[in-house]
Amino acid sequence: MRQLMIESDKPATGTLTVASPFDGRELDQVETAGPDHVEEAMSVAYGLFRDRSSWLSIPERVEILSNAAVIMAEQVDELTLLAAGEGGKPYADSKVEVLRAIDGLRLCAETLRAHPGSVIPIGTTKATTGRLAFTQKEPIGVVVAVSAFNHPLNLIIHQVGPAVASGCPVIVKPAADTPLSCLRFVEILREAGLPDAWCQAIVADDIETAEKLVTDARVGFFSFIGSARVGWMLRSKLSPGTRCALEHGGAAPVILADPYDRELALPSILKGGFYHAGQVCVSVQRVFAPTNDAAAFAAALAERAEQLVVGAPEDAATEVGPLIRTAEVDRVAEWVDEAVASGAELLCGGKKFSETCYAPTVLLKPPADARVSTMEIFGPVVCVYAYDDIASAVDQANSLPVAFQAAVFSKDNDQAMQLFRQLDASAVMINDHSAFRDDVMPFAGLRESGLGVGGIPYTMEDMQIDKMMVVKSDAL
Repeated sequence: MRQLMIESDKPATGTLTVASPFDGRELDQVETAGPDHVEEAMSVAYGLFRDRSSWLSIPERVEILSNAAVIMAEQVDELTLLAAGEGGKPYADSKVEVLRAIDGLRLCAETLRAHPGSVIPIGTTKATTGRLAFTQKEPIGVVVAVSAFNHPLNLIIHQVGPAVASGCPVIVKPAADTPLSCLRFVEILREAGLPDAWCQAIVADDIETAEKLVTDARVGFFSFIGSARVGWMLRSKLSPGTRCALEHGGAAPVILADPYDRELALPSILKGGFYHAGQVCVSVQRVFAPTNDAAAFAAALAERAEQLVVGAPEDAATEVGPLIRTAEVDRVAEWVDEAVASGAELLCGGKKFSETCYAPTVLLKPPADARVSTMEIFGPVVCVYAYDDIASAVDQANSLPVAFQAAVFSKDNDQAMQLFRQLDASAVMINDHSAFRDDVMPFAGLRESGLGVGGIPYTMEDMQIDKMMVVKSDAL
């Protein structure tokens, strides 16, 4: 039983059973919190922020983050199995997630040490003569972080790590499906020297409790990773003055532009499309290929997809694991069946592998108005479309209300540069899949895909203010 990790003496409101998305076995039970717990946790966090004498110094924060990275590096296998077990991402990919999380903590410490503030160039006019101005970083306030299930450790690192580095008291609400990695990380921060009150974790007992946490007037910054429907709804209810960053999903396009290297594109798109069973916000979903090559490329992709090993996430041989809930398997099956009934050619998959897994699926030429073409699939499905005119491929790629990352494969540098300019995306990968990411990079959903810029250095910028001092002196 995992107990409440908040500053409250009140008993839990209940318990939540955390189960494996692959076979349904119980992994652990977690105590849940209600509105009274939220009030107490927020009161403690806000009290810390208001008491400047209690703020953690930069050397203290650097030491805590560095210590946490060391502790995690000693527990890579345990953390990998925990994340794989509750989230369903295969062991090999979960291990990469854990290693990224460790590096993310180091990046938080490095960024903290490298960005102390700036000098403002005044004293250059008669009105500013005899003055010096500079800024220093200060925490923005209490951070509330609401996270998603698909990267149960690294997403928490991306939200909580920058908050700790920035000196903000933080309250984190993990996804109900995957709270265990989050709770373990909070324990690690405390083992690393972070006072308990500076990072509290809440597993909410219902939606109303979670909404109370987010909309509290004492929240300085709200960090959200999850569905657009929930994210935009919560943003509309934020208290005046609360800043926020929202990270939602997309339906990432990839354009194959002649001449391109098929042997480079195939394994890259295979990985980008079926990594974590497609449950990634920038997963390859829509591939646009020249008409004379679309069928052959799709067939080659399907041949490789059929060879992917589907199975238990804890098994080192597994390449594609379960979807997070059986209802998601049913939804993906419904969308694929609808596309096939409307004229899409099913090249592989198109069926449930089990009640919890869906077979890797490749569709050729699904209708432009099918749900697999217009909405984020968030499942192991890649759609291939044929185009005669590359301008029409760009138009179709740009036609949705979501826009995040995209990709282009081409040996023609001028063509690649032109497509980079034409695609609606915050990042375009050239000769790589759309899901590539390094944690030092900006990561931003456009349109309905999000608000603000993620990535550890950028999140830290959001969680701090530039406080300016202007000094007037006759000696200047």
